Parts: sequence; structure tokens; C-alpha cells
Amino acid sequence: MTLDEEYMGMALKEAIKGGGHVNPNPQVGAVIVKDGRVIARGHHERFGGPHAERMAFAHCEADPRGATLYVTLEPCCHTGKTPPCTDIILEKGIARVVVGSRDPNPLVDGGGIALLRSHGVAVEAGVMKEVCDAINRPFFHYITHRTPWVQMKVAMTADGHIATRTGASRWVSGEESRAQVQELRGRLAGIMVGVGTVLTDDPLLTCRLPGGHNPVRIICDTHLRTPLEAQVVKTAGEVPTLIATAEDGGPKAEALSRAGCTVLPVGAGPGGVDLKALMVELGRRGIDSVLLEGGAGLNESALRAGIVQALRIYLAPKIFGGKGAPSPVGGLGVALPDEAWRLKNPAVTMVGEDIRVDWEVL
Repeated sequence: MTLDEEYMGMALKEAIKGGGHVNPNPQVGAVIVKDGRVIARGHHERFGGPHAERMAFAHCEADPRGATLYVTLEPCCHTGKTPPCTDIILEKGIARVVVGSRDPNPLVDGGGIALLRSHGVAVEAGVMKEVCDAINRPFFHYITHRTPWVQMKVAMTADGHIATRTGASRWVSGEESRAQVQELRGRLAGIMVGVGTVLTDDPLLTCRLPGGHNPVRIICDTHLRTPLEAQVVKTAGEVPTLIATAEDGGPKAEALSRAGCTVLPVGAGPGGVDLKALMVELGRRGIDSVLLEGGAGLNESALRAGIVQALRIYLAPKIFGGKGAPSPVGGLGVALPDEAWRLKNPAVTMVGEDIRVDWEVL
């Protein structure tokens, strides 16, 4: 590992501290090094707050003039909720900037790097790019498509079942895997399920980690069957809850609204609510990422609608068997192997006794 990679690794550790708090902004970390010593660290802490570079300068222990700044994402060169970070980098006399990811935001997209170079700052771009890119997949998708990055999460047995033939599903995966899912809930902006999950499990759909950030709850409910006594409705005053439906008003919609839910009429699509229209509406509301924890029906509809960008599977060392035991993706499925939804770039990790596989969806 080079020194640049070592310091960029420190900046990455700073960046992930903002997970769940900065959406729809990116997670960014910064480290300032002078004469072989780290003199400042900082990260983007909250949406609308100072960017990582400014946070690092605010905590600087020495004069940064002539130092090297390591930052996981290209410094911004435009005025948004905060002034351009390129301004303060030039003002503080930074001699060299090492960048991880290039910012795809059309307002930046190479402009920050170009501006710094035009003022005589040495810029090294693309250091640990793959790792820096990976922490901001939701931001990259959102800033270019204006719709949420959707990650489907599945826990299943070695023979491909998410529950037994009786519908029992607690628990398929191990404790370590379930803890990771709570971390996912805390980092992503929204969590989405179908009304069938609400009717069957009556979940709370919150992040159960101490001090964890609760995602916005999104219920796909074509005909407004969500019970008023469901946990997601009773706690809608505490955790934002959106109910996407094909219904247009009516007494049930009014009752859910009075309980604190936001009812979103998005029309009907194949198999339920119009998921493409829903993604556009969520993007308009600043929801940059969604964890899809649906059942087999919603999973199939989401894949068919083309809204899923990533898939995470926790494969448990168990076999349920049984023709009636549900699998992760229901519906009609495809007729021919060539019609399959294709995946790429697998990453395999052991989590306790489970195998976690992460894929991108083509």
C-alpha cells in the first residue's frame, strides 16, 4: 500500500461516518497531511452542513499551507447550500490534492479538479477509486437519474427458500446477518415493502441500532389494505411513512392521512402500483436510496419494472425443502433462460455462518 492509499483509507473511514445523515448528498471524508503528519480530519456530517474539506480545515491543528489534502470525492466548484470547496482549498494554500472519486454531478464533473490545476495545485485523481465509488453508489445513481438507487435484500436458505411451507421465516439468516441489515437500514434513505408484508408480519421497519437513523418507510399498497392498527401507521407520527397506492382518495386514504401517513396516488402498473412512477416521486422528495425488503411478489414486480440496481443475498446454511415454500422472486417469472434478469460483479463475504453475495443488476 502506498502512502497515498494509506491516507485515502483514513479519509474513507471519515466518509462513512456520514452514512444515513447526509442523504441525498454523498458521503465524503477528508484528511490533511503536512510533513508526514496528519494535521486534520473531517467528514460531511449532515445534509446542508459544511462539506468534508471545510470540516477538516475547521479542525486543523497546524497551518495547512503547503500540505496535501486527501478527499474521497472531487471538491465542488459551485455554490449550493455551502460555498465551493475549491475556494477554501486555494485560500488555505494547499499544494496538492489527492482525489478518490470524480463527482458526476453536472455542476462539478471534473470542474473542481480542472479549477484547482488551473491555479497551480497538483491534483492526483483516481486513488482508491473503486472503494471510493462503492460508498456512494446511491449518490451517483441519484444525481444522474433523479430516482433512488434500489437495493433488493434477500435472506434465503441454501435451497432457495425465504420461508417454510407454513410461511414461517424467523429466522432464516443468522444474527450477524440481521445486524448488518440494521446497518443498511440506517444508511439508506428509505425502506420499501408490500402491503402483504404489513398484513403478515406487522413490521416496524425501523433501524434497531442504538442511535440509528430510521429510513422513510414506503408501503406499496395498491388498494389501501394497510390496517389503521398496523405498527407503521400507529408510529407514523414518529417515523415518516409513505403509502403508495393506485387508489385516488376516499375514506381510507383520509384515515391514513389523519394517522400521520402520506398517501401517494401513483397509479397502477403490472402487478400493483406503478413502481416507475413511484421512483420518480420518491426522487422528487429527495429520497436517494431504498432498501427493498419486499416479499416474492413485490420483488418480481420491482425487477420487471427495472427499478433495482443492486441485489444482496444472505445465504443461510439451511435447507427447508417443500414445493409450497416460497422463493425470493414470485410472479410468473421468465419463460426462457435467455430472458433472465442478469447480474454482474459478484462480491462474496462470510457473515457468521451465512454467505453474503452482493451483485449489481444489469
